[in-house]
Amino acid sequence: MFCDLVGSTPLAVRFDPEDLREIVGAYHRVVAETVGRFGGFVAKYMGDGELIYFGYPQAHEEDAEREQLSVRLGIASGLVVVGDLIGQGAAQEHGVVGETANLAARLQALARPGMLVIADSTRRQIGELFELDDLGPQPLAGFAAPHRAWRVLGESSVVSRFEALRSGATPLIGRGEELALLSRRWQQAKAGEGRVVLISGESGIGKSRLAAAIAAATEAEQPVRLRWFCSPHHQDSALYPFIVQLERAAGFARDDTAENRLAKLDAVLAPGSPSDDEVMLLRELLSLPNTATALNLSPQKKRETLFAAMLSQLAALAQSRPVLAALEDAHWIDPTSRELLDLMVDQVRRLPFLMIITFRPEFHAPWADQPHVTTLALSRLGERRNGPRPRACRQCATR
Repeated sequence: MFCDLVGSTPLAVRFDPEDLREIVGAYHRVVAETVGRFGGFVAKYMGDGELIYFGYPQAHEEDAEREQLSVRLGIASGLVVVGDLIGQGAAQEHGVVGETANLAARLQALARPGMLVIADSTRRQIGELFELDDLGPQPLAGFAAPHRAWRVLGESSVVSRFEALRSGATPLIGRGEELALLSRRWQQAKAGEGRVVLISGESGIGKSRLAAAIAAATEAEQPVRLRWFCSPHHQDSALYPFIVQLERAAGFARDDTAENRLAKLDAVLAPGSPSDDEVMLLRELLSLPNTATALNLSPQKKRETLFAAMLSQLAALAQSRPVLAALEDAHWIDPTSRELLDLMVDQVRRLPFLMIITFRPEFHAPWADQPHVTTLALSRLGERRNGPRPRACRQCATR
């Protein structure tokens, strides 16, 4: 990525060199702090610009979606060769060989202030995670052929990374036994015996695909669908998955006024008949204005009351129709959401409710020994063909 400060020449005219140095220095520190938060690496400072790498020296599976909108940005994705340090002392830099860095710089030059322009190579990686405006093929200095460019408008309304990063329907292959297990648990849940299924496996092995398959298989029965998505960017944001789900259930739109959001939230909460205190706490959770007097509760009591309100909402939903719920990527869950999830897993057994929780092997799931919980560890399909299939579930034979 190449990042450039907008309007640096007018700044140089308005301020003397020492003041300008402080301004640019503060700007560089903000950029470095922001980039560092998302795992980026500032490779080179060039006056009022920076060359930034994502994927080196440490790669992440979602590098293409990590940087937020600010100043004027150009992003390109591709292979480069990262060489040894060039120069000495303050002039040292990590050199790269390849056209990707130059492409990012050229795309940045296309952007207006406050705009992010990405290359087609980055566009292919982010799927439908963001709303984009196709700028078409752009002639760029130094490049023989035009490069297609895209302007990022904002995050998309697609609710899961699984859906956003895949185009079209992909068939479910080799997971018939797992899907049959989920179907049995769904039948038990519909009969009032709530069930929880823990699906663990490494990244990309098909956890989300399996959860989507049982949702598709039960679609004709019209269950209540609940979906919570944990995010690597929000592991320190209390109750982030539940806030996003509640906003989505209420139908919040970007241009809604505070009054519109209050009305939408009250409408979605009405079936649960929450108390005034619970409504106030749920409004506060969604950062909505409260006209009532602030509750005189200790932090612990507020948390308990808020959790009780959210659990009551789940119970109210289950009274109307059976619920099929999925919490994905629990390995990224924040601590407060983890507390609420513990209570939910316990509550589910008394409701017509099937909850699916997906996570990677490094996550410790403390609920595995509860009688209404089934553990399903996904193995690679190739391993299943080449050897005996590991036992996926300790309860399959009896439950």
